[in-house]
Amino acid sequence: MSDRPLKLLLFDQDPIFRLGLRVALEAIPNLEVTGVVETDTTALQILAEIAQEDPKQVNLVVLEFGNGRSITSQQLGLQFCRQLKALYPNLPILLLSSVQEQGLLLAAKSIGVNGYCPKGTPLPELVAAMQEVTDGGEYWFRNTEAIATPHSSLPSRDAINRVSPNSPLPFYRQRNNLRLSGIAYIDVTLAAVTAQLQVPGLAVLDRAILAGQRRELLAARWLLDRLLVSSQERQEEDIPVSDELPLTPSFSSAIQPRQTVLPLLSLGTVQFNLFASCVTKLQFPLRNVTDLPLEIDIFREEKKRELLYLILQKLTEQLDELRASQLDVNQLYEVKNILLRDLWEVAITDFFGKFSQIKIGNQNIGIVNFLLQNIEVVQRDILNKIPLVFELYSYLIFQTELRIDNTSYPVLGTEAKSQALMILENLLIQVANGVVQPLLNSLADVEIMKQNLYGRQFISTREIERFRNDLSWKYRLINYIEEPKAVFESRYDLFVIAPRGIAKTSVYAPRNQELARLSNIPLIVTLLLEFSDAIAPRLKSLLSFLGSGIVFILTQIIGRGLGLIGRGILQGIGSVSLLEKNLRRNSDRTK
Repeated sequence: MSDRPLKLLLFDQDPIFRLGLRVALEAIPNLEVTGVVETDTTALQILAEIAQEDPKQVNLVVLEFGNGRSITSQQLGLQFCRQLKALYPNLPILLLSSVQEQGLLLAAKSIGVNGYCPKGTPLPELVAAMQEVTDGGEYWFRNTEAIATPHSSLPSRDAINRVSPNSPLPFYRQRNNLRLSGIAYIDVTLAAVTAQLQVPGLAVLDRAILAGQRRELLAARWLLDRLLVSSQERQEEDIPVSDELPLTPSFSSAIQPRQTVLPLLSLGTVQFNLFASCVTKLQFPLRNVTDLPLEIDIFREEKKRELLYLILQKLTEQLDELRASQLDVNQLYEVKNILLRDLWEVAITDFFGKFSQIKIGNQNIGIVNFLLQNIEVVQRDILNKIPLVFELYSYLIFQTELRIDNTSYPVLGTEAKSQALMILENLLIQVANGVVQPLLNSLADVEIMKQNLYGRQFISTREIERFRNDLSWKYRLINYIEEPKAVFESRYDLFVIAPRGIAKTSVYAPRNQELARLSNIPLIVTLLLEFSDAIAPRLKSLLSFLGSGIVFILTQIIGRGLGLIGRGILQGIGSVSLLEKNLRRNSDRTK
């Protein structure tokens, strides 16, 4: 063992395996099992808490790909690894898995996983692999040399590139053999996945997972080809020298590789502190406790959480691209709507799967392309109305002060983080609503969607139509009444994640320009509100005066008159009763 303490978080769904491994590892000096978890959400929550308390509590994550058997579980395992790397880019990950598929392991390596050992690896070798990965190296089990070799035996990329392809040294041959062998393995797996995608009648979820696996394989192939080819070979093949994967057209021309290296689990930056808190809050229940329906209400809770995680991950990648692009604040303001549009598009693509298809009647329809056709409606109804987007991006990228509720909050202050967290949660929820809206508009009653995505209460067609009608009325209410009222009252309504579920809150913000642009019914609403504010105090005073007069008349005049009449009647009744008693008494005496 190295002198450096090894502190790991163990994530596996098998309780017996977790217990056995923990007992075995705890007997090893200088090694500490910080935590043992069963689910990815628990793992993210623990890491978020550790990052805020003491980042040195964990320096390695050891995990299994779900249960290691089903395609769905393996794909979710890849997605979880991607989330970990997005949130904690310098936290090493070692796969301790029953997975042996070369394509899947290559995909894991391409997204930043640092090592792999199969379950059943002898304990000394496993501990050595853990230490190698923790010390900054890579460790891939010897039987998978076609993918990678242990860190200690593989020369650095700089050392490789210093050797000419014509050099007699073995490095070039070794590198080329690794490249060709790895590409061959990827091509075989890629062909198998592509063949599965072409099987008719494949379930939408399985098709989406296979499509995602195919994308990962293509990315792994590209990376392997780029990492194991020298600069001279690139020039000979007329390949442009680049260490980065192709990016979205919006920003690819300005992107440069990141230079900053963050310390392990260091969330000292504004973004990582904020996102860690958001990950923690995503563990809360996600039921809607407001009086307004949300599009994501139709999803099961785990699907809501999966979608929100995905959007957070894509936002992380987008922010990294923006930092690398060196744009200024003015340019950021100009592209804020484009950023939301790109975020929405990539969220739909990854959530449903780029190549996923659905059969409607006799026609197969690509889900993603079909849903992306609704961009204009989604942007008009949802994306363009997400508030304080520029303020949030500026806060995260340029670390500018956050001005909310007519107050400027210092970047590193607790209040700034609290306000930014509300804006971030609202952005995630609204983009998620935008992802679901075109589905509800066009594919709401498709059976496969109901089975894979919807909550139990929305299985029947009647309930789905009722939910869609509620959403339609919500937008009418917002467009004609609630939004003009919010503009007139200089506030934004935000959806936030609270311990009891998704709640609604408001923050102050000047909206004079929007107020000046109101017309038709929204303008009439604001005029009525203004008229109400102007006339209400006088009307209240008048009603109060009239009410006092009416009370006086009823109590002092009418009330007293009725009281006197009633008293007279009662006295008359009393006199008659006394007369009858006297007559009866005299009659008895006569007898």
